[in-house]
Amino acid sequence: MTRLARGLLYPLIAALAVLVGPSASAAEIGQIKIAKGEVTIERKGETTPAKVGTRLETADVLRTGADGSIGITMADNSLLSAGPNSILSLDKFDYDPTTNQGKFDARLQKGSLAVISGRMAKQSPDAMTVRTPSAILGVRGTEFAVSVND
Repeated sequence: MTRLARGLLYPLIAALAVLVGPSASAAEIGQIKIAKGEVTIERKGETTPAKVGTRLETADVLRTGADGSIGITMADNSLLSAGPNSILSLDKFDYDPTTNQGKFDARLQKGSLAVISGRMAKQSPDAMTVRTPSAILGVRGTEFAVSVND
């Protein structure tokens, strides 16, 4: 490798390490990247305000108020965005970063959700499912949006 290539490669690797951050524990499945307005997390019977940087766990329920919205990056780099008056449950997230295999099940009880699927769904198109009160969406593409009205 040339000196120029090393000079460009090493800073890039360092920058990526900062962006990715330390590896998450087994319970951590994603992180809140954007939280605007009223947004809460229900975890193990407790409700707390959702803040940027909060690590998410399986079974977390995210709620947005009338002025709320949230952006989430999952461990497989799936991007989720819920709009105002939404209730989103992160029911299951099993992911092997070595093989990109796993299973991701979420439930949108009300509101709106936009998704850009990550490595897991790209590796196995049937790995990601979003349930609503009236439908089950099997993610086969890379981007979709769904809305559930009261």
